[in-house]
Amino acid sequence: MKKIFIFLVSASFAGFAAHSQPFKNIGDRVKDKAVQRANQKNDQAIDKGLDKTEEGINNAGKSNSASGNSNSNKTPNSSNQVRSKSDTTLPLSPTVVKVYQNYDFTPGEKILFEDDFSGDAIGEFGSHWELQGGQAVVNKIAGKTALLITDGNSGWVTPLMKKKKYLNTEWTVEFDYYKNNEAYGIKIFLQSETNGDLGKISLSNNDADVTYLSNDGTESKSLLGNYPADMIGEHFLNKWHHIAIAYKNKQIKVYVDQARVVVIPNTNMTPAMLGLGGIGSQDGPLVFTNVRIADGAGMNMLDKKFTDTKIITHGINFDVNKAIIKPESMGTLNAIVQILKDNPDVKFEVGGHTDSDGDDAANLKLSQARADAVRNQLIAMGIDAGRLTTKGYGETKPISDNKTFEGKANNRRVEFAKK
Repeated sequence: MKKIFIFLVSASFAGFAAHSQPFKNIGDRVKDKAVQRANQKNDQAIDKGLDKTEEGINNAGKSNSASGNSNSNKTPNSSNQVRSKSDTTLPLSPTVVKVYQNYDFTPGEKILFEDDFSGDAIGEFGSHWELQGGQAVVNKIAGKTALLITDGNSGWVTPLMKKKKYLNTEWTVEFDYYKNNEAYGIKIFLQSETNGDLGKISLSNNDADVTYLSNDGTESKSLLGNYPADMIGEHFLNKWHHIAIAYKNKQIKVYVDQARVVVIPNTNMTPAMLGLGGIGSQDGPLVFTNVRIADGAGMNMLDKKFTDTKIITHGINFDVNKAIIKPESMGTLNAIVQILKDNPDVKFEVGGHTDSDGDDAANLKLSQARADAVRNQLIAMGIDAGRLTTKGYGETKPISDNKTFEGKANNRRVEFAKK
């Protein structure tokens, strides 16, 4: 069955080009010195903000907590510790923790697909995707390698998967999203196994809300949720944002950065697959990266009471080849903190694990630094340091095949093992 997407474009968006800086074409966008200067200033501002707000731990990051030496019981000192460029095991800033204190998104337990486009050549199409409409190209935007949908009134892409139906009754999808003034909002297409359009989740053109529109053939439904006031319009433009969606038994929750923007209690449909796209152009491409699809909706982590020997998480994420925790990890961290508070007698080991790419010794060192970073973050969030030890395992304990793309993604994880 052929699928037809009909997009209704409001005339109110026609004035975007009059007051915004265009992407131009893709080659010019990368070479544009003005944009590079702007991006550099943004990066410098972020670094200064981190330097001013990061709180550390009294030598906790430097201790070998797994061996239980004298530094393992020290608590955060907010008066004199800041993050240096060489110390990546200090916790997230108090500002980030406060902003994300109610964030409850946790990804599914098994990663089905993950792509940050780092393995693709600039100027080429993403090798792990299928082009369904329009045109798309890999390029670097604001410090990240991403896929840009540059053409098409219905330009859209779908991940290359082994099975046509890969979404079950519980799943999550996440991606990073960048939007400039010229661009329309990105859409997440929810489809049947026969490519039929069951519904779509749309980030708005006016950078203010998220809309869900059903098209299941029996009942049409349109639901809208607004961004918080400090994220609307100019606060949203020309910045990277993290989008997270959880689906469980026909319910959908949509998160934009730290905010849960919209909840659809009953979608009346069970999608088999999904795609990303919308209206793309050279001046206003649809830009996204760090796409992750996982099986299991990740909504019931708080039901875990350490009856099992360990909890395996894929929701604590780090900067590439670093031990700096990303803010969107706060959903999983909040859940782990609550579990520990509900089980005050539990002690556990934080285990860091990598895939097999790269040098064995470097992977071991990185996994230890990441485990230490998680431990320090939990201490900063109020957990007694005496309950926590760490160990980096590198690539030595895979849970999936390192020969496959999704297998490597599942091997990159943090485990909490009961002691």
